[in-house]
Amino acid sequence: MALLHTWGGLLVGWGLFFIFLTGTFGYVNHEIDRWMTPERVSVSTPLAASNLVRSAEDWLAWEARDAQSWYVFLPAGGRSGDVSVGWRTWPEGERRFGSFLRQALDPSTGKPLDKEARETGGGQTLYAMHYRLHYLPYDWAIRIVGVCSMFMLLAIISGVIVHKKIFKDFFTFRPGKGQRSWLDGHNLLSVAALPFHLMITWSGLIFFMFTYVPTAADALYPKGEARDRFYAEVSGDVGISPGVKAPVAETAPLGAMLARAEQEWGRGAVQTIRMESPGREGAQVLMYARQSGVGRGGRTLLFDGATGEVLRAGPQGGTAAGRFQRVMLGLHEGLFADPVLRALYVFAGLSGTAMIATGLLLWSTKRKAKLAESESPHFGIAAIDILNLGTIIGLPIGIAIYFWANRLLPVGMEGRAEWEVHAMFIAWGLAYVVGIWRPVNRAWLELCYLAAAAYGLIPILNAITTDRHLLASIPEGDWVMAGFDLSAFATGLFFLFLVRMIHRKQRCKTADATVMAEAASNAKAA
Repeated sequence: MALLHTWGGLLVGWGLFFIFLTGTFGYVNHEIDRWMTPERVSVSTPLAASNLVRSAEDWLAWEARDAQSWYVFLPAGGRSGDVSVGWRTWPEGERRFGSFLRQALDPSTGKPLDKEARETGGGQTLYAMHYRLHYLPYDWAIRIVGVCSMFMLLAIISGVIVHKKIFKDFFTFRPGKGQRSWLDGHNLLSVAALPFHLMITWSGLIFFMFTYVPTAADALYPKGEARDRFYAEVSGDVGISPGVKAPVAETAPLGAMLARAEQEWGRGAVQTIRMESPGREGAQVLMYARQSGVGRGGRTLLFDGATGEVLRAGPQGGTAAGRFQRVMLGLHEGLFADPVLRALYVFAGLSGTAMIATGLLLWSTKRKAKLAESESPHFGIAAIDILNLGTIIGLPIGIAIYFWANRLLPVGMEGRAEWEVHAMFIAWGLAYVVGIWRPVNRAWLELCYLAAAAYGLIPILNAITTDRHLLASIPEGDWVMAGFDLSAFATGLFFLFLVRMIHRKQRCKTADATVMAEAASNAKAA
């Protein structure tokens, strides 16, 4: 079990560090979106849902009349105050789905935003990286993430078995003890959020279970309509078929259907509206209620688009396995969480990231101690040191550069969102180059200084490039913008703390080496 824990964690540790860190941003992705689009107006009391839906319907009827489907996304309570409409074009050729387009609306008027926000990847892109891996094909990416997740699950279970004194280790930390301190820190971070680590890893595997273990579903429910029927049976969803190009016909106004849904669920409970085949025969409208519990998904109402009558309500039971899966996926995403619980999600995600980092450093420290008397450095240890440095410090630097690029790239630049991501990965790659070029001890110190500056100066950068700086956001009570700036500054202080620790450790090593050299010289003279 010790070998399984050690090597299972090491072989995918750098990938897991990336997955955990970028995945943690998913719990604050709306806040990051808001900071990365400072042009957006912050509205504490948006228009009533009926007025927003009326404006959205008028705009879609004018701009996307011949679309396969319409979407209206209403404010999501505490997570996001954004309002937008979307539409999907008709598929071309053998494609099953057409292109999806989206337009943000002003929540105070329901009209399209006059002042277009800058193009940016925002927090959604950071979150998607943890399973899409950005540059890789989607099918490859989710399989690589699946392998890493399975190794993570094995490492967690074997780690619990290995640590017989797991509860005692939770209350034990001995600083300044070298390898012992790394082990204490690793144990403390592992046990502090152990239920979260188990849940988030296993539920991540459940997300793509039919991709990882497809045989049974492929044999019994071939892809296509049969597979759609399977999902509907398991989940209990009412289901809505993609629109078809039927003859043009009148459709009932969405406002009346919204009123019927609010009568059923309560005022302001509708979050998303989807209409298939708008303005055509056979049109259908599906309304989704705001998620109120831990189960992923929620209540739905299916309307006849022509008459506005309710056809079906969901979920209609579903299987025990389907209900269990919804709970697990809801726990993974954390969309149900209030601000306090969401803060705990962020803390647990960061503790998991730190757990992986300390495990990688512990492996390197233990091997260095065993090879201390070797005259020549070990190539494998040197390679692990570079990977640790480039990942543990380089990736946070890359993410900071992602935020810097959002403020420094020209607002009207073509492909701006992609260049934000390119800047992040270029900076991350350069961290590995520094690890190869510079002595590893010096590289750790220099990159920590760089990380401290990259995060600590973000509030100043924001003040120089926008009017949404701390002196404006705090008096106005805009705690999303202010909270991001303050969090970035706190992160800079954390990296300064790491600099202090590294300085102290290097001074101790120098002092020890001096004492040992003097002792050897005295012994030789004697």
